[in-house]
Amino acid sequence: MRYLLIEDNPKLAGAVVERLQLDGHAVDHADRLDAASACMDVADYDLILLDIMLPDGDGREFLQHQRRAEKRTPVIVITARSAVSDRISLLDLGADDYITKPFDFAELEARCRAVLRRQGGAADNQKMFNGTILNLTKGELQVGDSSTNLRNRELRLLEVFFAAPGQVFSKSHLIDRMFSFSDEASENAIEVYVARLRKRLEGSGAKIETVRGLGYRMIAT
Repeated sequence: MRYLLIEDNPKLAGAVVERLQLDGHAVDHADRLDAASACMDVADYDLILLDIMLPDGDGREFLQHQRRAEKRTPVIVITARSAVSDRISLLDLGADDYITKPFDFAELEARCRAVLRRQGGAADNQKMFNGTILNLTKGELQVGDSSTNLRNRELRLLEVFFAAPGQVFSKSHLIDRMFSFSDEASENAIEVYVARLRKRLEGSGAKIETVRGLGYRMIAT
């Protein structure tokens, strides 16, 4: 998943970015609304974490603008306001969830997973394709009776393929899904991760196929 964190507190932002990156997510950080808008002009995000009080404006107005523009990227609002009326207002403006400061990182991660499950129409953290199971919570790939632990970026890349079997993904698209602006990434890196996943999938009902000149897709074997 690729996240956009909009938060002006550098200590909190650094801690959130570090925690999400440890889970294998690509995270871009903006400390102002204009910087956030610039990020959204050039990248697609799976989830936005949005603070309310920012140096150049109110996060609620940013959220309202996104929804009026019919942009449906899920948004979790980070707020210090705990009053019921404030939480109701955020949800009515189009927030998918909220979390109040101070918060536990495990709760933030759980809320992110829950919002992304709802967005994808999934009831749990498992995805299945042709008898092959990907457990997103445990970071495991199950092939038959055996399970393999995946590294973080292997997990996130495989998640892309499991979410849309048969769809062709270009290397540039996969780079965009897996790496943030601050990461050094290349098409060679994607090739390395795909090669690793092909070994993980040996003996399963799934295969990552190269579509010459276009990219990769996951197909049934």
